[in-house]
Amino acid sequence: MTSLSRRNLLRSLAGSGVLAATTGALGACALSGGGDDKPSDSAQGAKNSVNPLGVKEDAPLEIVVFNGGFGEDYAKAHEAMYTEKYPKAQIKHSATQQIGQTLQPRFVDGSPPDVVNNSGAGQIDFNGLVSQGALADLAPLLDAPSIDDPNKKVRETLLPGSLLPGTYDGKTMALNYAYTAYGIWYSAKLLGDKGWQYPKTWDEMIALCRTIKAAGISPWTYQGKHPRYMSWPILSAAVKMAGADILVAIDNLEPNAWKHEAILAAADAYSQLAVDGYIMPGSEGLDHIQSQTEWCKGKAVFISCGSWLPSEQKAVTPPDFQMTIAPTSSLSTSDKLPFEALRGTAGEPFVVPAKAKNLNGGLEYLRVMLSKKGATDFTNRVASLTCVAGLEGVNLPPGLESVTKALKASGDKGFNWVYNSYYRKLERELVDAACGALFTKQINAKQFVEQCQKGADSIARDDTIKKYKRS
Repeated sequence: MTSLSRRNLLRSLAGSGVLAATTGALGACALSGGGDDKPSDSAQGAKNSVNPLGVKEDAPLEIVVFNGGFGEDYAKAHEAMYTEKYPKAQIKHSATQQIGQTLQPRFVDGSPPDVVNNSGAGQIDFNGLVSQGALADLAPLLDAPSIDDPNKKVRETLLPGSLLPGTYDGKTMALNYAYTAYGIWYSAKLLGDKGWQYPKTWDEMIALCRTIKAAGISPWTYQGKHPRYMSWPILSAAVKMAGADILVAIDNLEPNAWKHEAILAAADAYSQLAVDGYIMPGSEGLDHIQSQTEWCKGKAVFISCGSWLPSEQKAVTPPDFQMTIAPTSSLSTSDKLPFEALRGTAGEPFVVPAKAKNLNGGLEYLRVMLSKKGATDFTNRVASLTCVAGLEGVNLPPGLESVTKALKASGDKGFNWVYNSYYRKLERELVDAACGALFTKQINAKQFVEQCQKGADSIARDDTIKKYKRS
């Protein structure tokens, strides 16, 4: 096993731009990286057909989850399912909104939990964890037989593209559990009452925006304090116009990737919303909840978001709102991907630390989560899809019903990017700032792509940040 110094770990995390404020309190103990080897003191049990991962049946299991929009009750249900299989195992459960602050010291001193839901604004940067060998390769889990069908590997039960966000240099280091579709949201009731149709082309979008504004409603709003939400439709429209190769170039930090003519065209199109006054006044000062709440009140017609939106807004959404997702409007008649093509990906990452005391138990816990029972329970509790395919008996609210229809229509034309997983700072700080400037009319589309490219180049030049290649 490779021994990693505390200095190297902190340097890597600091280079990724997300080192928690607790750095000074971290102990001086070295972190031992896992590589491809299991720690010698990890609990081991006998492997057989009912225990393919070799779980030690009485080994304690510690789980830490992010206490965010999904809460923690779903995890307690999964833990109960694990206990059904291994009644002798004691489970220690905890939930926090400060994953990085709480767990970075434990990664550094070599005593991490067995499973971590590394999510939220305060998550530990994956680039730092992966580059320092702090996470276990999930291949044993993915190649194990699924709980529901022993003739299928776990990886064969997942939705397309689910593993991409957690895969680094060909190794899957994180399981992104909640499956998310990204698109443009609207109230089907509002459009129906007004006799409006969702626009399939950008020309139709602008024409409808004129009509909406004339009716005294703002056509658009956005999460002004987190303007990167508007980078998603820009990139989606660009990909549909030029094809998915532009995403590979962006993910691989290739020179001038952000300056591709399709990204420039998409940025120019969406900047028109701000220039022509089609964005709800004051949007730039609202956070995600505030802007989405104004949208739910009918103050604006369109908003860009992921499919966590129905769950996030359920407390304020009118019963007859008919929340609906749609793909981005096509920029041209010669787009390489059809209008129906939708960005779909998995989020809400779960990891098993390489130094977990019960590494096999951690992998087995994820296998339980990926069972149909585990996935169905999650969806019924939190109204969010999972990365598990082919679920039945799931109660979906209208918003998620529209997501399943949109994903079915998208079929094999779906797409995704992972630069935001590889280089968190690039999206959360650099692209975010560029979007903020674009939608407050401080810069134009050309300056936007230049600013994004400058940010990508700064990451590419930074030797403290490990680089990853997507094929």
